[in-house]
Amino acid sequence: MITTKKMPDQSNEIRYVSTRGTAPSLGFEDVMLTGLARDGGLYVPDKWPRLAPPEIAALSGLSYAESACRIMKPFLGSDIPDDEFKEMVEAAYATFSHSAVAPLVEIGPNQWLLELFHGPTCAFKDVAMQLLARVMDRALKRRNARATIVGATSGDTGGAAIEAFAGRESIEIFILHPHGRVSDVQRRQMTTCQAENVHNIAIEGTFDDCQALVKALFNDLERRDRLALAGVNSINWARIMAQSVYYFTSAVALGAPERAISFCVPTGNFGDVFAGYVASCMGLPIGRLVIATNTNDILARTLETGRYEPNEVIATSSPSMDIQVSSNFERLIFEAAGRSGERVRGVMTDLADSNGFTLSEDELTAIRALFSAQAIDEEEVKRTIKDVAEETGYVCDPHTAVGLAAARRTARPDEPMVTLATAHPAKFPDAVGEAIGKRPDMPSALEGRLGADEHFEVLENDYAALTDFIESRARAIQEPAT
Repeated sequence: MITTKKMPDQSNEIRYVSTRGTAPSLGFEDVMLTGLARDGGLYVPDKWPRLAPPEIAALSGLSYAESACRIMKPFLGSDIPDDEFKEMVEAAYATFSHSAVAPLVEIGPNQWLLELFHGPTCAFKDVAMQLLARVMDRALKRRNARATIVGATSGDTGGAAIEAFAGRESIEIFILHPHGRVSDVQRRQMTTCQAENVHNIAIEGTFDDCQALVKALFNDLERRDRLALAGVNSINWARIMAQSVYYFTSAVALGAPERAISFCVPTGNFGDVFAGYVASCMGLPIGRLVIATNTNDILARTLETGRYEPNEVIATSSPSMDIQVSSNFERLIFEAAGRSGERVRGVMTDLADSNGFTLSEDELTAIRALFSAQAIDEEEVKRTIKDVAEETGYVCDPHTAVGLAAARRTARPDEPMVTLATAHPAKFPDAVGEAIGKRPDMPSALEGRLGADEHFEVLENDYAALTDFIESRARAIQEPAT
């Protein structure tokens, strides 16, 4: 466990502070609507709420929604009444096709898959996005306000966000994806939406290019205020908060808190695995968090050498992980550096100026106490899909295969290991078909979208072109202050 210095505590209610230390602290609702802090940092709680072992044990037997309310409640402060939050949580998870929301599947001795793809778009992003849309919509209506959501996707975030926010009158949503670098199914889930408030943009570049454009837009404070920008990427704290829940529910089902459970997480932008760190900070006994990366192995290289240095993005069969700049890693650096905003500002300046930074020995030791990492190449991904199907009959998607390959490499016979199954295999039919000789069955949630007309705009990787496009279509433009 990373040990952090205690932040000033003026009350029992959680406030949120920027990883870069100079933005004002905010309450939950403001953090959710703000997304990225005004100093360019990411928001984290000023203190971690703790669940005592009896409180964790008491989650056993509860529905997923009931557990979610208990786990997330401390993060909300007084911004949302309990009864309203309960209603939104129940509505969010009523959209899932499995009664357990995030069921566990045993595939070997002490080896489990946590299926996170039973939501409307068949990807783990639905777990947070279905809730975020409802909570954000409530906040905007309560304030009689509108917002312009701008987000970048490497494949699944965009589809989940569009599904959750489509048709909401208080929100205009613009989603950027890398042109030609997501699967056909992922693209069509975004581009076949007919809602007037949805705008799809294909950027000529990589996901990292899309993410850089979004960050530049949020750091353009005058335009950010005028457009009333809000974010739904995992830079938004509410996403991380919601994803921490399934670590608790799965661990409790396997015997926590009486024993520690380890997790292997297919990782690109580091949000999903950081949610596991959040659960650990809240008191959930986690043995290890294994970061599973594909050929874009920046996190594995960083944990091995201490040097964070992006390379060129390589297109793989697991496109949602084709990332070399993992935004949420900044949150972990903040924790490992004793919550020093000054230190985070320094490493982020180094990253911008010289394309990299080096962690100190103390920071690296703190991170390695809980985290390890494995990089899985394309041949091993394909072999893992085939082997798992032959050995167990279970068909997994390429992202989950990255996780399973890493879990198999690091397995310990006496340790329960849960691998996060992040997407339905039918979202990647070509890669799965190549591995096992047949394409996976298409669930009805996906089938209806594949033949519909697509609507998207292709733009160069150019900030001016993007802002012109958004400003000509956004309905939330605010008059400048006088």
